[in-house]
Amino acid sequence: MIRYSLICSNAHDFEGWFRSSEDFDSQAQRGLLACPHCGDGAITKALMAPRVVTGEQKAAMAALEPAETPAAPPVPLAAIPPQAQEALAKLKEIKAALLANSENVGKGFAEEARKVHFGEAPARPIHGEASADEAKALIEDGIDILPLPALPGEQN
Repeated sequence: MIRYSLICSNAHDFEGWFRSSEDFDSQAQRGLLACPHCGDGAITKALMAPRVVTGEQKAAMAALEPAETPAAPPVPLAAIPPQAQEALAKLKEIKAALLANSENVGKGFAEEARKVHFGEAPARPIHGEASADEAKALIEDGIDILPLPALPGEQN
């Protein structure tokens, strides 16, 4: 992953993470990027100096960083570019279909997913809650799962 310093046409600075430079370019060309401060879709990379961090520096920085980063204020849906709004609408549609056609097993998701995988429970689509550690363990055990994203307008 590559972290870029970004800037909108209203001079708001923020950062974004991308798989590659081409990924940033593709998202920018398709109008999928928006400023978290004002919703502006004219996003460019800001001037950045390369940063190489050694193992010792990483450990020192980790000790100084707060445990949690405060969340950015939500961007009003009206401020999101139209192409991104269309993509969000499609994601909401897909997520609703997945949830409507699966059984909610709640906080016992990891346990039930294992039972289904090993044939101890009937095979069926399920959804529910799992911690990051539980999800990682399921994936490491070869159990296919798909985390569903929290979308704008949904409560977590």
